[in-house]
Amino acid sequence: MDAAAYLSGQILIALPAIGDPRFERAVVLVFAHDADHAMGVVLNQRLPRLSLGEVLDQLSLPCPEARRTEAVLLGGPVQRERGFVLHTGDFRASDGSTLAPPGGLSCTPTREVLEALSRADPAPRRSRLALGYAGWGPGQLEEELRRNVWLTCPADEALVFDTPLAGLWTAALGRLGIDPSFLSAEAGQA
Repeated sequence: MDAAAYLSGQILIALPAIGDPRFERAVVLVFAHDADHAMGVVLNQRLPRLSLGEVLDQLSLPCPEARRTEAVLLGGPVQRERGFVLHTGDFRASDGSTLAPPGGLSCTPTREVLEALSRADPAPRRSRLALGYAGWGPGQLEEELRRNVWLTCPADEALVFDTPLAGLWTAALGRLGIDPSFLSAEAGQA
């Protein structure tokens, strides 16, 4: 696979044929993809009974009142105890840990970005916290794409931050001109 075919900065949209309940109707932002691995964060699965304010409280960080009740996402089944902040590209961690694929959205897995959120710094301008991530080994995501269990579309700030979580899957499909009522759980090839 050549570098142009990798999906960093793209959205994966799970199709009914996915066959994995952890990813049923999932929308995943891919932050890293190369010959060795792929990594992304599920954008539309909320962790029940956990808010940004509660996470920052656990870390002894203040939380701006306006953000206390923000949802915390279940970013995927891998390392669920580890936090990843999805954010606009106007923030970079000083240690170089920010992943910034094409498209203007970034992901930072360090405390530094949480400290910026707690101070209500102007950067990042928009963000969401996720615990855990989705990961694929060498060739695994490519095989899933060949089996037609994912569709892809470009990521953008409006889709990621302005769309309610419950409607994100339908909205992402809509970006491709697909009506979800026409989808089948049977995978096939033309």
